Amino acid sequence: MELLTIGAFARAARLSPKALRLYDELGLLPPAAVDGESGYRFYHPDQLARARLIAWLRRLGMPLARIRRVVGLEPAAAAAEVSAYWAEVVAETSSRERLATFLVDFLAGRGSTMGQTLGIRYAARTDTGRVRPSNQDVAYAGGHLLAVADGAGGAGGRASAAAVEALEPLSAQPIAAGELLGALAEAVSDAERAVRGVAATDADGEAVTTLTALIWSGQQLGLVHIGDTRAYLLRGGELFQITHDHTWVQSLVDAGQLTPEEAESHPQRALLVRALTGSGGSRADLSVHDAEAGDRYLLCSDGVSTVLPDESISDVLRREGDPDAAVDELVARVHQAGAPDNLACVVADVVTL
Repeated sequence: MELLTIGAFARAARLSPKALRLYDELGLLPPAAVDGESGYRFYHPDQLARARLIAWLRRLGMPLARIRRVVGLEPAAAAAEVSAYWAEVVAETSSRERLATFLVDFLAGRGSTMGQTLGIRYAARTDTGRVRPSNQDVAYAGGHLLAVADGAGGAGGRASAAAVEALEPLSAQPIAAGELLGALAEAVSDAERAVRGVAATDADGEAVTTLTALIWSGQQLGLVHIGDTRAYLLRGGELFQITHDHTWVQSLVDAGQLTPEEAESHPQRALLVRALTGSGGSRADLSVHDAEAGDRYLLCSDGVSTVLPDESISDVLRREGDPDAAVDELVARVHQAGAPDNLACVVADVVTL
């Protein structure tokens, strides 16, 4: 079959010659032939399907690096990858929507608890569990900061400790509500730099950790979240998970390819799609939440959330009267269930001062 010039191929694929040259440079769509003297590119008509797929994925907003992976897969696997990507987009859009709602309310002077002086009472625990030889989980609770982190790999323990330590200065003094978003963004950058420092001293150059932290501003809580550590809110006797797991299995649940029940026993349920790695490419979820007197927050690692069902977690948070008793009971129940992993948890109550 006769080859098409780059111009004719571009028109047939509804792409520009500039885009085709870029895809060639990136190895996404090399031409079928290149003129040795002029360097002019020629394409086979059979390449149109691949070119159109690339164009569709670009319109979807998929990064080129991920498109390179998708176009190299078999159709069924490529479909699963597109579904997983779109689930991530939906989750991130939902997080940005909550952030936009907060900004609108804040700038319009709505949804504020001004006139009420609120504070927090808190407790934190971490435990190695019954199976792991060492503890890579970290739990921290201070006057203005609550945090848990779960490291992975050989330098995981140092990575989780470094990430939380980078946030500890936020606990020293209150942050004005108008500065909370900036503090959240800076907190992620500080934690990322800290993990990068750990990676630089590791023999394999790898350091990975999750991070979930709440920054207390007096009437509001800023939430930083990346990975599969979690934050829960008990309000009015009901338990709400206010973070979204950044795992491969959760992306399959979001795409409707797995049920939550199937996800619980999936062999890759701990495979992360987002975490702090020190590479500078981590995307943490940032959100702001209005605080109410009587709220109870739980931050925990997957050593708690994958062992205890939500019903058990809710029962502990509702029954135990103070944060110390709640974290002790959570740790005890995890041990009763076998404690197969490290565990970390922080419980904090919002109280009227």
